[in-house]
Formats: sequence, C-alpha cells, structure tokens
Amino acid sequence: MQFEQLQKDMIAAMKARDKVRKDALSALVSAAKKAAIDEGCRDNIPEELTDRVILKEVRTVKEQIDTCPAERTDLLGEYQARYDIFSEYAPRMMTAEEVEALLQEKFADVLAGKNKGAVMKAVMPELRGKAEGSVINQVVAKLCGK
Repeated sequence: MQFEQLQKDMIAAMKARDKVRKDALSALVSAAKKAAIDEGCRDNIPEELTDRVILKEVRTVKEQIDTCPAERTDLLGEYQARYDIFSEYAPRMMTAEEVEALLQEKFADVLAGKNKGAVMKAVMPELRGKAEGSVINQVVAKLCGK
C-alpha cells in the first residue's frame, strides 16, 4: 500500500464526514509516520514499511477484539469496524500451498538438510510480511518431516 494513497483515502473520509473511517485511517497514517521517523526515512516512506505497519495494526486490533469482554458491545463494534477498515488496506497473505511452492522452488538446498531452524532462518527474511508466521512454521515442519 502506498503511503500517499493512505493519506488520500483519509482526506476523502474527512470530506465525507465518515468519522469511523477517518479515525482508523488516521491511526494507520500516524503509525506509518512514526515507523518512518524511527527508521530514518521520514520524507520517502517505502511501501514495504507501510505494509508492515498495517499488518502490525491489524494484529493489534484483532488482539483487542479477542480480549474484549463480550458485554462491552460498544467497544467490540468499534474494534470490529477498525479491523474491517485495516483489513481493506492489508496486503494479501500467501496461502500454505503458495508458501510450500516457493520454499520448494527457492530453498530446496536448505530443505534438503531437514534442519527446521536453518530453514526458518533462511526463509523468514524472504517471506516476512507476505505470509503469516504460523503458516510458514507449519509448512516448514511438514517439509522437514517433524
């Protein structure tokens, strides 16, 4: 997701007076700006950084939904609305089949060793932000025979 597009969508939500959407997008823009400042790329925010921030925010709001008491329907509604908006902007994650195909294609030499730790160390930089960690872990365990 391009950072500029995120900002344009936030401005459009402001003009449409859609407070829930504006607040959610504002949170994403703020988090992306903060991450960019922390990494020293304040003026030119890369797409990879924006995607990483969006995924982190999705995980955070999902955790809020999971831990919120059932009787707090007002909070649950707010968290769910945020989760839905964040999910629109989140990059599509790879499926287990796609991960397995990529591992067998690019990392066949590492997989041959059947050492799960070495395989995870080799593939995580490549797949970070493209697939869920749990999915990667399951596929690697299956391929390593553990």
